[in-house]
Amino acid sequence: MKSQGSSSDKNCKVSFRKKLLIIDSDLGVEDVERLKFLCIGLVPNKKLEKSSSASDVFEHLLAEDLLSEGDSFFLAELLYIIGQKKLLQYLNYTEEKVEQLLPIQGKVSLFRNLLYELSQGIDSEDLKNMIFLLNDSLPKTEMTSLSFLALLEKQDKIDEDNLTCLEDLCKMVVPKLLRNIEKYKREKAAQIVTPPVDKEAESLYQGEEELVSQADIKTFLEALPLAPTYRMDRNHRGLCVIVNNHSFISLRDRRGTHKDAEILKGVFQWLGFTVHIYNNVTKGEMEEVLQKEKCNPAHADGDCFVFCILTHGEDGAVYSSDEALIPIREIMSHFTALQCPGLAEKPKLFFIQACQGEKIQLSKSIEADALNPEQAPTSLQDSIPVEADFLLGLATVPGYVSFRHVEEGSWYIQSLCNHLKVLVPRREDILSILTAVNDDVSRRVDKQGTKKQMPQPAFTLRKKLVFPVPLDALSL
Repeated sequence: MKSQGSSSDKNCKVSFRKKLLIIDSDLGVEDVERLKFLCIGLVPNKKLEKSSSASDVFEHLLAEDLLSEGDSFFLAELLYIIGQKKLLQYLNYTEEKVEQLLPIQGKVSLFRNLLYELSQGIDSEDLKNMIFLLNDSLPKTEMTSLSFLALLEKQDKIDEDNLTCLEDLCKMVVPKLLRNIEKYKREKAAQIVTPPVDKEAESLYQGEEELVSQADIKTFLEALPLAPTYRMDRNHRGLCVIVNNHSFISLRDRRGTHKDAEILKGVFQWLGFTVHIYNNVTKGEMEEVLQKEKCNPAHADGDCFVFCILTHGEDGAVYSSDEALIPIREIMSHFTALQCPGLAEKPKLFFIQACQGEKIQLSKSIEADALNPEQAPTSLQDSIPVEADFLLGLATVPGYVSFRHVEEGSWYIQSLCNHLKVLVPRREDILSILTAVNDDVSRRVDKQGTKKQMPQPAFTLRKKLVFPVPLDALSL
C-alpha cells in the first residue's frame, strides 16, 4: 500500500509539471522578464538573474515553497498581472477567482505592482528620455523599462518609501503616470498592518489538532474590509460647473462674487477638473445649462462631478438672475443615475453660496445673500435626491443668512477653497475638509462682532472621497 501511494504522488507531481511546461511553452521572452521582475524580493536575485525561461522561474518558485500542486495561487497571480489570463485554466483558476482572492492571498507587493504598472506606461521614447536625464549614473547597456526600474531600485534611487526620483522622471517625461504613484501612496497608507503574534498565541491546540493558526489569523485580518474610497484614477477628474449670478432685476448686486468664482475655478482646475463658468444665468438659461451638463459625454470617463452656485437664495432654493426661485433639489435631480448614467456610482458634489433664511442688518462691508422669507426652514436633507453618492454643501444652515465680503468674497467659499488647498495634500477626505470649513466659518464674525454663520453639509456618500494630490501642491 505504501508503495502504491508513493507512485500516485509521483504521478501527480509529473502531471503538475506537465501543466507548468505547457504554461512555459506559451510564454515569450518578455513574459519571462516580467515574471522575474515580479518575483524580486521573493526569490533571491542571483537565482532570478540566471533564469532564462519560465520553467527556470517555476523551479525557483517550487524551491522557495511559493508554488506547489496544492497551492498554485502565486503563479496564478503572476499570470494575471502580466495579462496571460488564458493560462489560468491550467492551474484550475478563473480570472474572477483570482480577482476575488488577490486582496487576501496576493504576494506581489504594492510597490512591485506599481513599478510593473509604470513599466507598461513607459514606451521606448519615454525610456530613452528617462535614461538621458539620468545618463551619468547609468551603465551604457541596452535596457527595457523593467530593467531600468529594477536598476533604479538596485542603486537605491527608489524604494517603497522613496519615490522622489521616479516622480521627477514621470513629471518631466510621462506626467500621466503620476496618477499611478498617487494611487500607490493612498493604498499603501490604507494597508492594514498585521500585528505580531507571539509564539504562545501562534496556535491553539486541542490535543494534537490545531484550532487557530497564525495563517488563519493573518487571513482573517487581511480579509477585514478597508474603509472604501471612491475611485479617482479614470482618464480625467471630471467636470466642475460654476453658476455665478452677480446682477438681478430688483435684488441688489452680489458684489465680491467674482472673487468666489475665481478661486473656485483655480482650485478645481488645480484638482484636475475641467471648469465651466456661467455668469448671470436666467431661469431658462439654467435649464439649458442643466440639460447640457447632464448629457455631457465626458462624465463617462470622469471620476467625479462638482456643481457650484453663487447667488441669492431662500430656504431650500436659489434665485436665477431674472429672480425665478429654483429648488435646490430640482437642480440636483438632473444628475441622478437615471437622468445621468455617466455619473452612476460616482460622487456628485454641490456647493451653494446663498442664504437660506431671512435678511438681517449688516455692516457696510458685509452683505447677505438673502431675501426676507417668512416660511419655516425645511430640512437640509430634503434638498438632496433620495439616492446614493450626493453631497450638498450649503453656506449656512436652513433659515439663516450667509455672509459675503464685497471685496474679498464669501466666508464659506473662500474657506472651502483655502481648506481644499491645505488639506488635499494631506490626503484628508472631503467630509473632514468640510468639518474644518465649518469650524473656520463658525469662528468668524462681522466687524461689530455680533453676526455669525454656520455652514452645513448633507450627504448620501457611500465611501470616502479623497482627491488625489495635485502634481504641484504648492502652486496655489
